[in-house]
Amino acid sequence: MKIFYCCYGSAHSSVVAASIHLGLLPSDRVPTSREFLVLPHYDKTEPFEIGTPFFMGKDEYGSEIYILGMAGERPLIKRALLSFFSLLGVDTHGIILIDTLNSVNLLTKIGGFFSRRLGFVTVGRPLTILGIQVKYRDFVELVKAVKKREQNKLSQLD
Repeated sequence: MKIFYCCYGSAHSSVVAASIHLGLLPSDRVPTSREFLVLPHYDKTEPFEIGTPFFMGKDEYGSEIYILGMAGERPLIKRALLSFFSLLGVDTHGIILIDTLNSVNLLTKIGGFFSRRLGFVTVGRPLTILGIQVKYRDFVELVKAVKKREQNKLSQLD
């Protein structure tokens, strides 16, 4: 199974959700700023990398976990990705695409704009972290729902 956590630029919310999924971030407390900063890809993805899937690891069920930035083209990129897998003969029932932007607040969006778009990392990065810390429980709940969906799909594929 392949699970893609998708957001605007694959730099913040998708990284956080995938990291919770893989146990790189805790699900029982809000992480410190330092815990976010050591994550692979956190606030590091460049604009030219949007649309590139990044492998984050395998979970306890053997599913491959990816992050993917889709800019403002979420429906188009989702359709293209599923069509591509289908053309390769990959069963798309084993693919889950999760939009993480619903868990993002204005603070994170502003921080991401300052950091990734304008290059003001020292201003933007702390804002993204603060915004995600405020909404962290939403990310944990999102991942719990994804894992439940994953378990259901895995039982159907057996």
